[in-house]
Amino acid sequence: MIIISDIQMPQGLALRDPLQTKLGRSIISNSIDLIDEIGFESFNFRKLATKMGSNETSLYRYFENKHLLLLYLVVWYWNWVIYLIDYNTKNIEDPERRLKIIIENFVDATKENPSVNFVNEQKLHHIIISESSKAYHTKSVDDENKEGFFLSYKSLIQKVADVVLEINPVFPYPHSFASNLFEMANNQIFFAQHLPKLTDIKVENECFDEVVTLLQFYTNRVLCKKY
Repeated sequence: MIIISDIQMPQGLALRDPLQTKLGRSIISNSIDLIDEIGFESFNFRKLATKMGSNETSLYRYFENKHLLLLYLVVWYWNWVIYLIDYNTKNIEDPERRLKIIIENFVDATKENPSVNFVNEQKLHHIIISESSKAYHTKSVDDENKEGFFLSYKSLIQKVADVVLEINPVFPYPHSFASNLFEMANNQIFFAQHLPKLTDIKVENECFDEVVTLLQFYTNRVLCKKY
């Protein structure tokens, strides 16, 4: 089980650490519920405050705006996936087996963590699939990168790239391949659910087996040792 102290959130992402207070944890929990319900475009602090039965002003003591709140949730998710990979690949020597487990965790990081009961991992996964690109496909991404807001994502991709190079030490694009695997997992689920003409896989009842098979198919062929 992951515990709150294991989550390393960047300084400056929040004005006040929401993990340290009851109100802060309520902001995280209810924002996940509300964004999953109505989408990020329709989400705002006024609606969040109403859902929480709180004062809108109190929310601004934790987050400057809704963009930084979304980015906070996305960073939390990246850390959660890192934890799952570390936990599930521990003591596994075979890098090909480790990469298969990594792909499975990319696709379905919805395992509930009872020690952090204010984060619904399944709903957060929905948000990552539908909304996460809005957290970093922005004009402010360069400034936020300088602040260190994307260190968790870089760490996640580096972890995967290292395994890729264990499988094929001369593969020329380990980081590009690692980031594409992660983004492909989310995009293919989104396409299957909303734009089915853009994919060949089906996703029904939260079953992502076909996505895992698709990513494994690409992995097996891209990492052939012919470089």
